[in-house]
Amino acid sequence: MENNKNLRWSFILVTMFLNTVGYSIIIPIIPFLVEKYVSESQVAWYVGLLLSSYSFCQFFAAPGLGALSDRFGRKPILLISLFGSVIGYLFLGIGGSISILLLGRVIDGLTGGNVSTIYAYLADVTEPKSRGKFYGMLGAAAGFGFMIGPAIGGFLAKISLSTPLFVAAAVTFLNMIWGAVILKESLHLDHKANKLNLAHLNPFAQFNHIFSFADLRRLFISAFTFFLAMNASYAVYGVYLKDVFKWGPTQIGLLLFFVGILDIISQGYLVQKLLHVYQENKVAKIGLVLVGLGFAAGALVTVYPSLIFLAIAVIIINIGDGLYEPSFAGLISNAVDQKMQGRVQGASQSMQSITRVIGPLIGVWVFQYWKGLPFAIESLLVFASLSLVYFLTKNKLMSVKS
Repeated sequence: MENNKNLRWSFILVTMFLNTVGYSIIIPIIPFLVEKYVSESQVAWYVGLLLSSYSFCQFFAAPGLGALSDRFGRKPILLISLFGSVIGYLFLGIGGSISILLLGRVIDGLTGGNVSTIYAYLADVTEPKSRGKFYGMLGAAAGFGFMIGPAIGGFLAKISLSTPLFVAAAVTFLNMIWGAVILKESLHLDHKANKLNLAHLNPFAQFNHIFSFADLRRLFISAFTFFLAMNASYAVYGVYLKDVFKWGPTQIGLLLFFVGILDIISQGYLVQKLLHVYQENKVAKIGLVLVGLGFAAGALVTVYPSLIFLAIAVIIINIGDGLYEPSFAGLISNAVDQKMQGRVQGASQSMQSITRVIGPLIGVWVFQYWKGLPFAIESLLVFASLSLVYFLTKNKLMSVKS
């Protein structure tokens, strides 16, 4: 019995790891995939379109997939999501036109409910007080995937541009088969949603339902503000480092590798230690303070370029992020009953997806006025997020019924 439990936990961690490997493995190769089908002047625009189309589709699909997992169980939705990723990778690898590449991203995005389903699965099998710790372990697995994904993509691309994508498809398919064999359904019959209607599949209806509860509304608005700031920063990191420090791809790649290590430390170790001492609400606040200060330091680095100041900014931003994200996941999980775990986690992933569409556009827009302006604005956004979550003083929020 214990061995089966360990196998299921291993599957969950591997799936989370493969999520970020699959996302980051295309980062070093996607411009070269695109340039085969469009003119040089259009490459940047189509790269942005391919990257944002996944998040755009996930915004519409994730709440519905979460609701389906509440009604029919976590396992079938998780396996369907993995199969969608397999098809998406294959389309990217086969290529042939920019439309085929876009179709691959759309398919992957529309079936991209595995993260929210994984979070709901863990909520089914863990006690509320320990969920933040396990969500931190998931974050560490994701950080490890983000750390090595670009390196794998760059290495395999030496064989061909399609090789990384076919390898990602094959590994994800094997993981899907493994899950079909060893994964036990986590949603108890008594906890399955009693009904499913079109409103449950509508992302706007889902948000309307969640926002009807004050505590959840404040949590989601706070998180939206935070993730908007984080995703705006991701869009300008590379250009910022190139312009301010005159770095090339190698130095930027090494920094991303370091960021992955920080994710593993903060979400795999530090957040678990803090959650033994403090409640999720307090750990989330600590994380927000650190990220806000880190972004402010990033703006100052533009005025006083210093590798030491840059290192300090990167460290506190990513440690703060590692404290906030699993704490937020724990807070929203503990705020609802078992019949709504899929829906609330799906809404969370949908909310994060829309920030991955809007955030980069904001970041690159304000960057043209002053290189430090995105980080200054991001610092203000994070402290605004802190002010919203500050009033959530209760350890356990009022449970929301389905």
